[in-house]
This record gives sequence, C-alpha cells and structure tokens, in this order.
Amino acid sequence: MARKRPEARREEILAAAMAEVLERGLASVRVADVAARLDISQALVFYHFETKERLVTEVFIYAAQQDLAQLAAIHTRSAGAPERLRAALRLYAPSGTAPGWVLWIDGWSASLRVPELRKILRELDSRWREVIADLIAEGVSAGEFRCDDPEGAAGRITAFLDGLSVQMVVRQRSITKKQAMTWLSRAVEDELGLTGFSLA
Repeated sequence: MARKRPEARREEILAAAMAEVLERGLASVRVADVAARLDISQALVFYHFETKERLVTEVFIYAAQQDLAQLAAIHTRSAGAPERLRAALRLYAPSGTAPGWVLWIDGWSASLRVPELRKILRELDSRWREVIADLIAEGVSAGEFRCDDPEGAAGRITAFLDGLSVQMVVRQRSITKKQAMTWLSRAVEDELGLTGFSLA
C-alpha cells in the first residue's frame, strides 16, 4: 500500500465514505466497506476519524464545503444579480440522479438524532439563504428586482425549492424537473416583480 500524506489520505477516505453513503444509505454504511473500497485497513480509517459517527459527520462537512465553494464562486461572479440568482438556484436544484439531494435528505433524517449533524445542516441552510438574500438585495439596489423583504423572499424561495426537490428525489415521477423549474420560476417572478425569468 502506497503511503500518502495524511491530508490526501483523509480526503480519499471522505470521498469513499460519501460514495458508500450514496449507494447504501446512511444507516447501512460500514467502515469495513469504506476500507474495502480503497483497499486499506479499517484501522487506518479509524486512525483518521476515530469512530464511524465521526466519519459520517465529516462526510457531511466535506459535502457541504464542496457545495458552498461552488455557491461562493457564483456569488462573486461578475454578472448581474438575475444571472447569478439563476445559477445559484440551478446549483441548488436536483439534477441527473441527484446524488447531493439523496445525501442531504438522508442527513435531514439522521440529524433528528445527531445534534452535530443537525448543526452542520442548519449552517448549510443558513448560508444558502444568506447568499440568495444577498443576490436579491443586490438586484433591488440595481433596479433589477422589486422586493421589500430580501431575507423573507430568500426564505420562501429556498423553502419552496426544498419541497420541490424532495418531491423529485423521494417521490420520483410525481413531478418532473421541468415542471418543478417552471413552478419555481413563477414563484421567483412573483417574489421579485419579474417577467420572463426562467430556470428551465
């Protein structure tokens, strides 16, 4: 087995654990399966993460950091607020087989019993709403949107998208992505005084 720097090995284990969570579900993940995926010993996994619970929590931190890095790149892009808002909402919404949403829905369920996980998910949700609210406020200042309450609008838009995403991922075929994005586009138009806003 080739020796790797601790940081590289740790990230490799996190990526393997995330793949296991997506394939098996949070409750069924075993350290033995993570180790086997990388052809390393279970002891090495425990060396880096101490317990299975700590490994799972770190998987969510790892996934959240990836999502937030993409969101930050959109937030700081040199483009108008409508274009950046559209990009952020498309990033938030499920796509393809929606692996990110499978992870988050599984995490929401587990967080009812795991306070540390609940804290991570709450912070992730708050950051999303903050960025959406910032983009709305920027658009209002630039005369691109009409909205008296950017924070409230951001909360309603993200809550609506959460609900649509659960419908698409958990209740497959109950609504299509095209339907969901059309409904969300109309909700954004209503919140921000827009016409012709499309996420499709």
